[in-house]
Amino acid sequence: MNVPTASRPGLVLAICCASIVVVVMDISIVTVALPSIRRDLGASVSGLQWTVDAYTLVLAAFLVLGGSAADRFGRKRVFQCGLAVFGLGSLLCSLAPGIGWLIAARVLQAAGGTMLNPVAMAIVATTFPAPAERARAIGVFGSMSGLALALGPILGGMLVDGFGWRAVFWVNVPIIAAALVATTLFVPESRAPRPRRFDPVGQGLVLVVLGSVVAALIESHRLGWTSPWLLGLLALAGLGVLGILAYEPRRADPLLELRLFRSVSFSAAIVMALFALCGFGVFLFSTTQYLQDVRGMTPLAAGLCLLPVGVLVLVLSPRTGRFVGARGPRWPLVVAGVALAAGGAVSAGLGPATPLPVVLATFLLFGLFLGTVNPPITNTAVSGMPGSMAGVAASLASAGRQTGTTLGVALSGAGHGVWWLVAGLGAGLVVLALLSTGRRAAATADRAAALFDELSLPRPTG
Repeated sequence: MNVPTASRPGLVLAICCASIVVVVMDISIVTVALPSIRRDLGASVSGLQWTVDAYTLVLAAFLVLGGSAADRFGRKRVFQCGLAVFGLGSLLCSLAPGIGWLIAARVLQAAGGTMLNPVAMAIVATTFPAPAERARAIGVFGSMSGLALALGPILGGMLVDGFGWRAVFWVNVPIIAAALVATTLFVPESRAPRPRRFDPVGQGLVLVVLGSVVAALIESHRLGWTSPWLLGLLALAGLGVLGILAYEPRRADPLLELRLFRSVSFSAAIVMALFALCGFGVFLFSTTQYLQDVRGMTPLAAGLCLLPVGVLVLVLSPRTGRFVGARGPRWPLVVAGVALAAGGAVSAGLGPATPLPVVLATFLLFGLFLGTVNPPITNTAVSGMPGSMAGVAASLASAGRQTGTTLGVALSGAGHGVWWLVAGLGAGLVVLALLSTGRRAAATADRAAALFDELSLPRPTG
């Protein structure tokens, strides 16, 4: 049976939520440890950016591959493999003797993460087949991503102050071990009726595009935008995009299923995921540096300053998921966009002498944004898609998030003016929310889903 019924669907949801919490939290938990890592390992600013972006870049580039591998070999099996690799990578991060070793271990850690996020989403989608239950479950699952991002700096501050920066990595090991045991016992195996073929050329092109863009953004502050090396990276990224557009439509099972983007709702969800997490990536990296390096706070104090963000996410995300299930994603997305735009505009005026209550009030805007943005984006990306494309759609949504975070961290070194970019991203989020949630957008989603109806049938044998 391809889609068995889970005997304990709530427990399966909890296991999947635990996996996304550790994977996503490792994006934010490390940011509060960066000043300590810099002092201990003698790292440069670009080295610190690569410590975050090596992780998010691998997640963004290989999430779709992880989702398609799970559809072919079994979601439970790939999920277990991902847990094991992520746990090993976390252990190696905690033992890294230098910044280069730490970045390499982060790559291994992220390789495990690529087998967790999209696969967990597909497991949730198959565990809750009824539309209403599925929407609520996706809302809970999507909210865990925002909660993990927001609470990461708080937990990281406690660990760094109490045990040193290495603790932010080894704390993952017992959690992963417990999740591995629970997965073996309670998560049912499932596969796509028609598994997709691998696309090594498409995978290479995606890696070239994302890697070149991120490297150019990070190194631009050191080399300048007129550097031949930098211009070469941007040209390589452009060639990669042209290669994707020329090659992928010719494959029966492309890595990037471009026909999905005929749905206005799906396309907007991917762009909104990129905009939203790019803005939050800037906030996360820049704010932890501002609190510790500019205001002289300890890691724990800096983490506690972000507590309002975590509290709002904890309170708002489940309610947002229920609201989306009952009334649709439009108004939560509008609220999120307005909050992000306001947060970026106010943050542009923060300085070393800004009163702390003003700083904390600014953080509340980002908490409102993060608490209302993830559930509607996740639901918009997968709603209306046939079961055969659920894994691919979920993977692309996750890739949009990770790409946004990667770009946000890479842009954080651009100076104080980057906050006006955040404000612009919030305004763009509002526009896309209004365009993607109307009747015309829904009609394009129906037409795009119809293109894949035949993929719900298994391949003929013989």
